[in-house]
Amino acid sequence: MNRCAILALSTALCAAPVAVFAPLEAAAQTKPAAAFKAPRNAFGQPDLSGYWSNSTLTPMARPAAFGTRAVHTPEEVAKLEAAVVAEVEEGNTPTDPNAPAEAPPRSTANVRPEFAAAGGDVGGYNRGWLDPGGHVMRVGGEPRTSMITTTANGQPPPRKAGAPAPQGFGGGGRGGSFDNPESRSLGERCIIGFGRNAGPPMFPNGFYNNNYRFVQTADAFIIEVEMNHDLRIVRLNSTHRTDGQRPYFGDSIGRWEGDTMVVETTNIPQRQAFMGSWKDLKVTERFTRVGKDRVRYQFSLDDPTLWDKPWGGEYEFAPLEGVIYEYACHEGNYALPGILGGARVEEANAAKAKAAEPGKPAAAKGGAGGAN
Repeated sequence: MNRCAILALSTALCAAPVAVFAPLEAAAQTKPAAAFKAPRNAFGQPDLSGYWSNSTLTPMARPAAFGTRAVHTPEEVAKLEAAVVAEVEEGNTPTDPNAPAEAPPRSTANVRPEFAAAGGDVGGYNRGWLDPGGHVMRVGGEPRTSMITTTANGQPPPRKAGAPAPQGFGGGGRGGSFDNPESRSLGERCIIGFGRNAGPPMFPNGFYNNNYRFVQTADAFIIEVEMNHDLRIVRLNSTHRTDGQRPYFGDSIGRWEGDTMVVETTNIPQRQAFMGSWKDLKVTERFTRVGKDRVRYQFSLDDPTLWDKPWGGEYEFAPLEGVIYEYACHEGNYALPGILGGARVEEANAAKAKAAEPGKPAAAKGGAGGAN
């Protein structure tokens, strides 16, 4: 992840109260009963409402070391989850207030690569401010090696020949353009969250605030996302818009198929592209209450211009103990003007250096009249 984005968005941590997480271990170790029947709400719908979290150690794509193996061994699970304890203890050691801004991480023994890329602490915050997940994701009680399940290696499928390569943060190239605020990412500008918390498809961002609230009405399914306080409103039993508009999270319509809420999203904007796919992308999500403390989330991506066939995967939400508070991203967000201001200083310094090159005329002194 681009460090500029991390610095800009991590400022919101100061403004947002820290959520309290329910212990995931007991819930994660319990395999949902096959005969579980979701309770009904006042509208007669299967009840998905409540506060949930998808924080996890399990990545979207399977690490190559696991090959085609979709499930961890008990020994692997124990090792991965024990490492988090060491990471937290090491990351919460006091920070030297006199350390320079570009100081190396205090230690690299238990620092994840993505944290090391941010200087060891995301945006300068100690590990205690983060909640990237402390448990391997269980689905149906199985500890998974990845969220992607439709390919043998747990990786996204190959792209079609000639398909454009997906662009990185800000459109690629030195973190995107620094010309003006509009050229920076939507997340960095506090318009929507960074990562793919809101999606679709929805994934934990690997750092913090991977929490949600599901609200149901007779004609809508609402997903409140803690990261940047995003809100997805899914219209039930409706049709997709035809006016050409592409909302931030696409145009989502939903329906019930038995106990499962099926959400279909199209009209996704280019800035919310997933692996380069947006114009012809259709994302189908399925939410199913599979236990008192589990909601299974399944996703499928269909873009015939990029992939030969639809692909996707699944994971499970666990309960969040507490509620979601406002994510006040702009309160104390000094990083964005700092990033742009720094770019102006770089430009001025470059102009001075160019003017001072041999053969360049020296700047006139003493005003318009020249030297006295």
